Amino acid sequence: MNIQSVKQRFGIIGKSPLLERALSTAIRVANTDLSVFIQGESGVGKEVFSKIIHELSVRKHNSFIAVNCGAIPSGTINSELFGHEKGSFTGAVTDRKGYFETVNGGTIFLDEIGEMPLDTQAFLLRILESGEFIRVGSSKVMTTDVRIIAATNVNLENKIASGKFREDLYYRLNTVPIRVPALIERPEDIYMLIRKFAVDFAEKYKSKPIQLSSEARLLLEGYRWPGNIRELKNLVEQLAVLSEKDEISIEELLVIAPHLSSRNLPASSGFSSSESSFQERELLFKFLLDMKSDLNDLKSLVFELIRSNDLAMPDMKAFKNKTPVNSSLDNISFLHNKDEGFVGAHDGIAFDEKPSIVIHTGGSNKYQDAETVEDMLSLESMEKFMIKKALKKYNNRRKEAADELGISERTLYRKIKEYDIPD
Repeated sequence: MNIQSVKQRFGIIGKSPLLERALSTAIRVANTDLSVFIQGESGVGKEVFSKIIHELSVRKHNSFIAVNCGAIPSGTINSELFGHEKGSFTGAVTDRKGYFETVNGGTIFLDEIGEMPLDTQAFLLRILESGEFIRVGSSKVMTTDVRIIAATNVNLENKIASGKFREDLYYRLNTVPIRVPALIERPEDIYMLIRKFAVDFAEKYKSKPIQLSSEARLLLEGYRWPGNIRELKNLVEQLAVLSEKDEISIEELLVIAPHLSSRNLPASSGFSSSESSFQERELLFKFLLDMKSDLNDLKSLVFELIRSNDLAMPDMKAFKNKTPVNSSLDNISFLHNKDEGFVGAHDGIAFDEKPSIVIHTGGSNKYQDAETVEDMLSLESMEKFMIKKALKKYNNRRKEAADELGISERTLYRKIKEYDIPD
């Protein structure tokens, strides 16, 4: 089965190369019994991919079940997955079959696998390796033939590093990885999805499909979409119900969904970010804003000097046409005329009868060579500079300096120690 027919069968909208690559992998692996590990942000459609794999496999006539590991309490998840014997715990009044027993011969989709408790992970690893499991409260070993498809929206490698996920289980599940792209990675598909949802909701609410102005469309295509397709679908339904016009302008769009005008700050790759990394980014952005303010002050100072000294600027078109490409600032000087004050000239061309900047093309040793000072390019240098500046401003009162920098006092103490900044 080709990609286009799979899209039509399962209602998948989009032509992004990343999406089609994920679909191609799912189609190729479907007829095998290999474990599949689906990664992607929340709302990208990971469960749809698990259904594609099951429906295109030899197990399609057997059961399929989707289990959200994060929604089952840790005290009952073993019973839900593997079953239990009567009297094995309080409330176990009868024997109960678990999912791995009832779905024998079929497929189990384990969503949010990263939330699974460590003891359950050990039982799952045994099923993957030998197909064996034991009910809670029993000593009888049972077998099952179930294909496992796992999915997560978190970085499992970080969980492994913190001891919250088994490394051997990760590599056993990750036989065939499939990464479902986020909506921000496939902007060419956003308008196609909007049109599809608009038609669906028009049929549902017996109305005309909504249309978007070009400005509103650009705004939606540039939005981050942290909730991905689920968030986009909910927004289109809101517009279909709340909008009074068939064509929605950007003004009306922002009235219904004002959060669309916000833009998320750049973040590091991965599915999670810590409090300290966020505060460090905030510190960097504050430093950049201060640099911009200093630059504006410098520009104002230059323009004030030009105005107060009645300096004239040359015509830039003539200046560019007459100035050699290899001219340098070392050749800048002023020519003085006793009768008329300062007269600007360059290669015999007079710019104005007011003070003006002149560039000599001939070599001159009148001025010493300037030394180029490299800007601070590393984040560490910028952070250290800003911390020193804040501490100096508040005479080493760290609480006030932390408030000025927009970070916690704990983070400031850590940075002072990290950069070895003296008191």
